[in-house]
Amino acid sequence: MEQLSIFDIFKIGVGPSSSHTLGPWKAALHFADALKDETIDAIEIHLFGSLSKTGIGHATDIAVQLGLEGYQPKTVITEEIDDYITTIATNQSIIINEKSVPFKVKQDIVFQDFAMPVHPNTLTFIAFHGKESILEKTYYSVGGGFIEEEGVEIVSETDVLFPYSIEKGQDVLRIASLTNLSISAIVYKNELALRKAKVIKSEIQEIYQTMQECIFKGCKTGGILPGGLNVKRRAKKMHEQLMGFSSDHFETLEGWTNAISNGPSTFSQINKWISCFALAVNEENAALSRVVTSPTNGAAGVIPAVLMYYICFCENEGIADVEKFILTSGIVGTLFKKGATISAAVGGCQAEIGVSSAMAAAGLTEVLGGTPEQVLMAAEIAMEHHLGLTCDPIGGLVQIPCIERNTMGAMKAITASNLALSGDPGDAVVNFDIVVKTMWDTAQDMNGKYKETSEGGLAFNLPVIMPNC
Repeated sequence: MEQLSIFDIFKIGVGPSSSHTLGPWKAALHFADALKDETIDAIEIHLFGSLSKTGIGHATDIAVQLGLEGYQPKTVITEEIDDYITTIATNQSIIINEKSVPFKVKQDIVFQDFAMPVHPNTLTFIAFHGKESILEKTYYSVGGGFIEEEGVEIVSETDVLFPYSIEKGQDVLRIASLTNLSISAIVYKNELALRKAKVIKSEIQEIYQTMQECIFKGCKTGGILPGGLNVKRRAKKMHEQLMGFSSDHFETLEGWTNAISNGPSTFSQINKWISCFALAVNEENAALSRVVTSPTNGAAGVIPAVLMYYICFCENEGIADVEKFILTSGIVGTLFKKGATISAAVGGCQAEIGVSSAMAAAGLTEVLGGTPEQVLMAAEIAMEHHLGLTCDPIGGLVQIPCIERNTMGAMKAITASNLALSGDPGDAVVNFDIVVKTMWDTAQDMNGKYKETSEGGLAFNLPVIMPNC
């Protein structure tokens, strides 16, 4: 099987969706690169299935334009995205490899009313010279920002020999027993096969910094989220109620974090802070700001919220524990990616919030001193209580119920960790690998209208008239 790095799971990008925004964006970048030596004077993008049904709400149309123009999700100036898109529409042209190509957004981005058989998140790019099609490529956005190209064998930079081959949870426990290493130590040794120690530490620091900055920004920003549902941001108000004053009072992340850590720490206060952290991230995600897919954008708030809870309210070793948390949660994400899915269009929201909650539960249990068995027990408990969770975004937007679901996922992760730490894994009836298989079985049985199509659940019972949704 393909070997995955934790940095395949944790990607720095732009909201609101990893499968509907980040994946199509990367596909557009790939297609533009394939056009470097071609002369073109027209281009079409066809969106199918879930990408078509909820593409506007998930900014798929925006993502493919930005990708074709060469903007990178990790570095694009998010505050200027509207200007980039407005320029394309006004000029009726798009810049591909520094060349202007005629482009009419409403005509050349085609929302097809059917799905392709291979994957619900399918998109096709066609480039023309005159009336002749000179290049056509089809991509599948398979969740978490991962893409696959039709007819091309997947070749990953991580196709190397890891010292420890891990395909299932039982592999993790077997290796831990043989080596007497913690899960984070095992994962770290595997990552060393791909990159140097200082690079691993630097990339984890960048991920953590991005998460913190996203929370901080979300706590400072009020107003209405874009998209037409008129959803009010809540993190800023909640922050002010908890802190007593605005986050604008703080000039640095460190000062802000210290103030939270040194403030009231009753159960009620901590509970509200966890919700505030998660809300802040996913409100930023809904506003096309920079987030970390963990493992997806729609579920991007769970892990940062749980990690901030640990840093602010538990005794910790700072960045050393952050590294352990990210390494451990990352391997759990790869196991769900390999054994099931992290795409809501394939498996419903259990594949996003459920997986992120399991990842967070595992990471938290690791840094709280849990055994490898307890770490996987925590991940299993968290997923077990998300099984069957549907994806039914109202209006196709990653807002209702998605934003609040991140608070629920964070709370369940902490509860799962507490249960695992106080329990005996030897007494558990359900193990991690069983819950991964069960999640995949449930995904296959789930009705398609509950898989990010906005045709069932809340999206059906609270219908909102949105274009192409």
